[in-house]
Amino acid sequence: MSDSKITPALYVVGAGPGDPELITVKAYKILQRADVVLYDNLANKELLAITREDCEKIYVGKHPYGSYTPQEKIHELILEKARSKGTVVRLKGGDPYIFGRGFEEVLFARQHGLNTYYIPGITSMQASGLEDIPLTHRAVSEGIWAITGTKKDGSLSDDLRLAMQSNATVVIYMGMKKAEEIANTYQEAGSGNIPVAVVQHASLPHRKSATGQVKDLPQLIRENHLTHPALIIIGWVVGLELNA
Repeated sequence: MSDSKITPALYVVGAGPGDPELITVKAYKILQRADVVLYDNLANKELLAITREDCEKIYVGKHPYGSYTPQEKIHELILEKARSKGTVVRLKGGDPYIFGRGFEEVLFARQHGLNTYYIPGITSMQASGLEDIPLTHRAVSEGIWAITGTKKDGSLSDDLRLAMQSNATVVIYMGMKKAEEIANTYQEAGSGNIPVAVVQHASLPHRKSATGQVKDLPQLIRENHLTHPALIIIGWVVGLELNA
């Protein structure tokens, strides 16, 4: 392809919670057109089969609490590949705008003159329904708090204490290493008996989950051999079908 025909563009695309059939039709179509795909650790690799044979596929993922591609390097690749090849798809697990840094990449691309587009994905907490856990229920939960378990400085979000004052369902992303702190926070507030679920690899055939009381969260994780990536869901929506 000659440079005159190249139109640099970035598509930030949600890959959904894991099951490749849970991407949107729009995401499927742009993957078919992609010149380059930059994909992360949580994007199902089966989605790469949708692309053309000549599409360049580059892994830029991060293993939780492990090795990762620096964000600056990802930015460099977005710019380099868009200018040299055209349509770059940044394929991110779940939804790119929910704890996914997708908007940072969009802003960077815009600052460098690229056309940018956002294609939403199903965020992993929505797959809780596959474990019979609705995120809201008119009898017990009037809303949802989606909270990061690990802020930029490594600490647990202060929003957790605010969320605990409501009857909303609390969903904690990236919180597995904070399990003891989460349990203690609920215990100290006298709310240790609230139900909790831990769901690992939501929507995939090998998904695992366990339920109990939030005061026992660390024990629940250990006894059921759960690890990241996983969601922690706290609220009376957990186990609701047992009392229906």
